[in-house]
Amino acid sequence: MSFDKAELARTIARHGRVARIVVAKVEGSTPREVGAAMLVWRDGDGIAQSGTIGGGTLEFEAAKAAFSAPRLTRHALGPALGQCCGGAVTLLTERFDTVEDLPDDVFARGPSPEPLGVRAALRERRRSGQVTAQLVGQWMVEPVAPARAPLWIWGAGHVGRALVHTLAPLPHFSITWIDTAPERFPHTPPQGVTLLPVPQPQNAMALAPAGAAHLIVTYSHALDLELCHQALAHGFMSCGVIGSATKWARFRSRLAALGHSDASISRICCPIGQPALGKHPQAIAVGVAAQLLLDQEVKDSRTKTQEQR
Repeated sequence: MSFDKAELARTIARHGRVARIVVAKVEGSTPREVGAAMLVWRDGDGIAQSGTIGGGTLEFEAAKAAFSAPRLTRHALGPALGQCCGGAVTLLTERFDTVEDLPDDVFARGPSPEPLGVRAALRERRRSGQVTAQLVGQWMVEPVAPARAPLWIWGAGHVGRALVHTLAPLPHFSITWIDTAPERFPHTPPQGVTLLPVPQPQNAMALAPAGAAHLIVTYSHALDLELCHQALAHGFMSCGVIGSATKWARFRSRLAALGHSDASISRICCPIGQPALGKHPQAIAVGVAAQLLLDQEVKDSRTKTQEQR
């Protein structure tokens, strides 16, 4: 688990002062692991949150006290909280108005003096490029999450909405959502998703980072084909398009006629998701999410291996 500086910055920009509550230590059986965190902000006369530290009464009480709680609090997960996990968690609650002074690699903070264990964790970070979220005395040490992978989702129909709502809560991706007009999107999109309404979506492909992943699920086969064409010309990390075997066979032929090689065309995945799960939009979204997470894990592992050489 990592300290998501980018998400915290977006939440502050949108809501003002934000409390972050993170699981700093666990003992015995607990619903979440060290580093699991949630953000809490004032919403009118109440509060709102994103993320979870395990749900139930523990989370409810922690959110309610987010702007007044001591920095470190220990909670036994027993009858007093209506939970029967049998363990205990220590929560770290901090309030933020800005992220300007926060580091980009490891966020270590606590009262002076700095414990030897913190110094050891920082030395390990420099040596191996890795650090584990941990509480050392009263010091919390967390790796700062790397920049999220850019993910562009083309189409705000049933499948597009299922994809966005499934993928948006994950800390791995920075989602840009594209369709032809503002009214195509839900009135309240998931937090952190960038909406890009544009009458001719194919013209927006040039705005995407060359290393972005693309999921093409528009209402139009003709638009899907044009987006595939533009993606192949522009470059991408990965690209998938919704469709049947028949649709993809036609697309392959037409993309070849547009001058793309078989090797290039084969980089596009069709159909997306895991067909065995079915064609329900949410089933497609679950299959796509699983594949993206696996791909991201492989990419991160390769990066760590290269950094350690």
